[in-house]
Amino acid sequence: MFLGRSRRPAGDVGRGLTVRTVAAGAVLALIVGGAFAVLLASIADLRDVRLREQRSAEVLTMANRLERLIIDMETGQRGFALTGQEDFLRPWREAVAAFPGQASALERLVAGVPAERARARTIAAAGTSYIDDYSVPLVEAIRRDPARARTAEIAEGERRVDAMRADFDALVATALSMVRTEQRQSEAAAHRASAVGVSGLIASVALIGAYSGYITRAVVVPVRRVAGATRRLADGDLQARVPESGAGEVGVLEHGFNTMAVTLARQRAELAASRSRVVTSADQARRRIERDLHDGIQQRLVSLVLDVRAAQARLPPDRPELAEPLDRLAEGLGEAVDELREISRGIHPAILSEAGLGPALKTLARRSAVPVELELDVPGRLPEPVEVAAYYVVSEALTNTAKHAHATTVTVRAHLADGMLRLHVGDDGVGGASTGEGSGLLGLADRVEALGGTITLVSPPGEGTALSAELPVAGG
Repeated sequence: MFLGRSRRPAGDVGRGLTVRTVAAGAVLALIVGGAFAVLLASIADLRDVRLREQRSAEVLTMANRLERLIIDMETGQRGFALTGQEDFLRPWREAVAAFPGQASALERLVAGVPAERARARTIAAAGTSYIDDYSVPLVEAIRRDPARARTAEIAEGERRVDAMRADFDALVATALSMVRTEQRQSEAAAHRASAVGVSGLIASVALIGAYSGYITRAVVVPVRRVAGATRRLADGDLQARVPESGAGEVGVLEHGFNTMAVTLARQRAELAASRSRVVTSADQARRRIERDLHDGIQQRLVSLVLDVRAAQARLPPDRPELAEPLDRLAEGLGEAVDELREISRGIHPAILSEAGLGPALKTLARRSAVPVELELDVPGRLPEPVEVAAYYVVSEALTNTAKHAHATTVTVRAHLADGMLRLHVGDDGVGGASTGEGSGLLGLADRVEALGGTITLVSPPGEGTALSAELPVAGG
């Protein structure tokens, strides 16, 4: 049985479901947080790789730009040397003016890479030397003596340009190598980030699902089970119980519910037994009073009536004035006997004790002020408490009908089947009856329910009244 388990110690509550839930939530947060931390690290790594790749691409662009400036210088001065036309010096002047700034930009761009930084410095120094020591002096010399364009100085310029182009090629090769390396690293970082992201998402969903499943099993299902049992208990099913399988506070809740249900069932059983004892005790007292009245005062009054009649018979002929007082006394005593019989019958009908429910109901029907259609199917005697309760149900219903219903007919049915005595009293009166305070039907409900039975009243205004009762009969 569920209640056979011992009560959990109070300390288990503090270390129960709350601790498990907090611990599970902390583990879930740690794992999900770790997965996202790895994902963020991968994203940061990918960003750094992309920045280095972008820097390498900018190095390539800057190197190509510087090489183009050197070529523009060499082409411009060669065209000027061959033709003597100043137009060829316009791109040369632009290249000479732009080269120092572009070279400085290249050096700043490769400042973090030692090999590229050394190569950029060599290119900057070679370019500056080419401009200051060769190109500018050559242009000035050609202006003074155009014949110098055919001297060995032209060959020297070509040699210098070829040397710088070799340095450019080396720098470009290094930059291209780094670009390819950065691209590979970028692809690897992207793959890692994607893999970490997908893995983190899958792990997070799985962990959240597992956590939700745990909460559902540990909290939601037991609480819903307790809620359902609570509804059954509220509807009157005091046998509703729940398994005490929950952890921590949920287990305490289940145990508390079962304890409450057992207590309520015991208290209802004690209340029903107490009500039954009260009703039985009252019936026994009423029967004892009826018997005392019948065997005591009633018999004494009957004896007095007989004595008065005997005195009348022995009255002397010469005393006619005593005949009338004695006759009034005899009649008064007779009326007192009749009234006492009515009182005795109201306290506890003797015919119910002597003949049973069937004859007692027939007597009620004959004495009813409203015509009664009686249908009886009650063979033999029933337990005394059942007969008494059934009698008073019918008696109170007939009394209310006569007083309030303004009915023309009443139907009374009593049927015993399947261990249950079913009573029905219906009329065609004005309806509107209730079992509220001040109504005798309220006491009938207490009497019927004390025996484990039920009583129902249906009395819509203008449509008559129907009173039904069911009383369990042991061995019926």
